[in-house]
Amino acid sequence: MKKTTILAASAVALLGLGLTACSAPSEAASGEASATCPDGKIRFGILPYEDPERLEPAYQVLADALSEKLDCPVEVSITEDYAAEVLAMENDQLEIAQFGPLGFVFANERAGATAMASFGDAEGKPTTYTGGIWVAKDSPVQTIEDLKGKTLALGSPGSTSGDALPMSALVEAGIEEDVQWDYAGGHPEALLSLVNGTVDAAQINSQTLATAKAEGTFDETQFRQIWESEPIPNDPITVRENLPQEFQDAVKEALLSLDTAAVEEVSGFLGVDPAGPLIEVDDKTYQPLFDLAETMGLTEADV
Repeated sequence: MKKTTILAASAVALLGLGLTACSAPSEAASGEASATCPDGKIRFGILPYEDPERLEPAYQVLADALSEKLDCPVEVSITEDYAAEVLAMENDQLEIAQFGPLGFVFANERAGATAMASFGDAEGKPTTYTGGIWVAKDSPVQTIEDLKGKTLALGSPGSTSGDALPMSALVEAGIEEDVQWDYAGGHPEALLSLVNGTVDAAQINSQTLATAKAEGTFDETQFRQIWESEPIPNDPITVRENLPQEFQDAVKEALLSLDTAAVEEVSGFLGVDPAGPLIEVDDKTYQPLFDLAETMGLTEADV
């Protein structure tokens, strides 16, 4: 498959719209317009990097704590896919959102998403994760070049570690046209494809790996990692830039003052253990991802 087709596949997913709303507790449902609650409620978008039924309770804990800080109902919206989340913010349907690092690049360019906070460790330091490609322990594949003629399960179009980074590795190795790659539908699904033996290799990032090992769904001794990306800064929580500055400042202050207990379950999904409080980040934190998009030729026009 040609490089331009690969890049289009990464970007074409930024189409369509799908939201599943989960309201904050009923006692917060009577929100009124104010500096910290400009529209009577705050809609918080979450990308579907894990099973939404598992993500929703964890994010509801975070949303409830944020609701109390801002005196405003916070409604959690698990989006249909990466594309839907970007479009939702672009169409003023989300006030705040957590994006994957590469998704943030497009959200910043298209929807004015501004990075405010990310997930810190127990010492309050920034955290990262890595993308990876794994094979069965007894596989003849030893290096990424050996994937030529093999099948590879990716995560979802537009994913940083589940799409862009492993595809860029194939391009760098000069084998992008010789690997039979396809999207499994998400990080857990890609891992499951390898565990079930339906593919020769799969992308598995360090976050998904940690979760699967903890749940006993992945026996690391039966598999090998043949490629690992450079560290990727963890997901940013963002605010839409066309909202009043007073509101943006209030959200940032609220996020950075949340107790660790409010974010530790979400942090666990992101491979942060032991968890710490949210920490301050800005758009410059994600410059390597802006650079990656430029290197791969992904621009606003692609979406």
